[in-house]
Amino acid sequence: MDKRTILFVVLMTVVFYAVNHFLFPPKAVAPTASSPIVQTTENFSERPSTKAPSSSSEGEERYVIENKYQQLVISTLGGAIAEINLPLQSKENPASVVRKIHFDTLLADDYPKDDHFPLGPYQTYQGMFQQGEVGGYYPLLRRNVDPRYYALTTDEETPSFTLRRLEKNLIVMEGKTDQARITKTYQLPDDPDTAPYSFNVTVQIDGSGQGLSLGTGVPEVEIVSGSSTQTLKYRMTRNQKGVVEQLSLPKTATTVNSIHPDWIADSNGFFAVILDPQTEMSPGFTACKIPGENVPTRLSVIDAPQPIYPSANYPGYEMRLPFRKSSGTYQFRVFAGPLAKTILEKNDATYGGDYGSTQSFHGWLSFISEPFAKFLFFLMRIFYAVVHSWGFAIILLTIALRIMMYPLNAWSIKSTIKMQKLAPKLSALQERYKKDPKRAQTEIMGMYKEHGVNPLGGCFPLLIQMPFLIGMFDLLKSTFELRGASFIPGWITNLAAPDILFTWHTPIWFIGTSFHLLPLLLGATMFWQQRMSAGKARDPKLMTDQQKQQRMMGNIMTIVFTVLFYNFPSGLNIYWLSSMLLGILQQWWMTNKIKIS
Repeated sequence: MDKRTILFVVLMTVVFYAVNHFLFPPKAVAPTASSPIVQTTENFSERPSTKAPSSSSEGEERYVIENKYQQLVISTLGGAIAEINLPLQSKENPASVVRKIHFDTLLADDYPKDDHFPLGPYQTYQGMFQQGEVGGYYPLLRRNVDPRYYALTTDEETPSFTLRRLEKNLIVMEGKTDQARITKTYQLPDDPDTAPYSFNVTVQIDGSGQGLSLGTGVPEVEIVSGSSTQTLKYRMTRNQKGVVEQLSLPKTATTVNSIHPDWIADSNGFFAVILDPQTEMSPGFTACKIPGENVPTRLSVIDAPQPIYPSANYPGYEMRLPFRKSSGTYQFRVFAGPLAKTILEKNDATYGGDYGSTQSFHGWLSFISEPFAKFLFFLMRIFYAVVHSWGFAIILLTIALRIMMYPLNAWSIKSTIKMQKLAPKLSALQERYKKDPKRAQTEIMGMYKEHGVNPLGGCFPLLIQMPFLIGMFDLLKSTFELRGASFIPGWITNLAAPDILFTWHTPIWFIGTSFHLLPLLLGATMFWQQRMSAGKARDPKLMTDQQKQQRMMGNIMTIVFTVLFYNFPSGLNIYWLSSMLLGILQQWWMTNKIKIS
């Protein structure tokens, strides 16, 4: 690599991290010796379910209050929230940012019995009992579960509550336990646009609060690249600064002591339930794992005999805040909705809760890729503001990165062209010293040095782009704005999921029940690019050992990337496919226009 290239790499690194630090300053500090005590317990998540899940338990009555952002279904069992359903974006409700995805259409068309909203009969403030309609909502909480897994339960026994008051935006429930009388008030805001997807809860305890706690409920599963992306977080104040920590998913249950969290957040990657106490609670909180059989995901009904999405593979996670032992009135703010940047910014502007910190970047290398992902999303938002299409924004982002990386790619292409020109001389050296491989290798390396050729030069740009590729992957796994974002109707309808050209019912190993075309186009383009790099030396007899190895590695990489990208988000395939096509264009132009001595 020449000095100019080295200087360019250094300058790019310094500029990138300076811009990233300016745009995304760190908000949290590393845990210290004064970090909260974490204990693991074994008894919370292992308790067996005493009731079979049903859409409406015996003796249960449900009441609904709703606005254009949320539908809250409150049950008489525990006075808790049985369902939080988020309206899908439509002509009738353009305010919603929750787009329909493939699963929503599939469930509504093929499994309507399990896709009613609410799931069972309910009563509104108008005094009418009604049945839910099919589709039209996204279920934020797992439904059809035992009532003790409802959101905002206060007691494991879920005693029966009585309706005391029901208005358009307000409901009051009252119940008794052996130790206290509990009154719960749920209230939607008068102007939901000031803080979308948020509501207020008041819990009044008359008696002993010993053993009582408030739970987040269990969020529904979101699947990205074949796996779920659940995240547990909490915010605390340390040295007068807000610090957001991510909790490792517990194997059974985890208790964090000695702190008063500002809020706790239970997220499935794209949506979250944030429980934000406005009244002082007892210190600490508990996070527990719940077997998937106890809280089945809505996806488990899809081709259940196969089974494609077995409940056991998707456990749930719940977080709980403990009440004080004495009587008291507790105020809570609850955010239950999408982790969209604009939505979180509105809530933070209204309440100042730092809810934007609930967004997480997932993946094994997220500690490396997070700054790249944030930077890429910053650029994507700029492009989206211009073209109003996230698909085209990804393509424009690819062009911008290609321009940024032009010197490196140019250096790589020049190195490749030089290799092609040296091919006849290298073949002659190998033939001359075929009985002395060591001498042949020494002569070849000497020729490389004489002509300033790096045999690994073609791999260098790929390595440079890997952080951006991983960053883009984590971005697509973690950015709500890309969920359900359509690019080509009927084919690429969700940039955060694989493209779907057509589907079938019987699953095929690895392929599943849908055919993805983009990864195959990517593989074909990669194969074409490898053949272009090989130049005129297509006859194996005229190729050097180095060229043969490069061709073999290129073929292997083509197969590996095609398989690897098959179940990756379509947005990532568009990014990589666009990058390769631009690389081919640059290589063609340089090969035909630039003379290299």
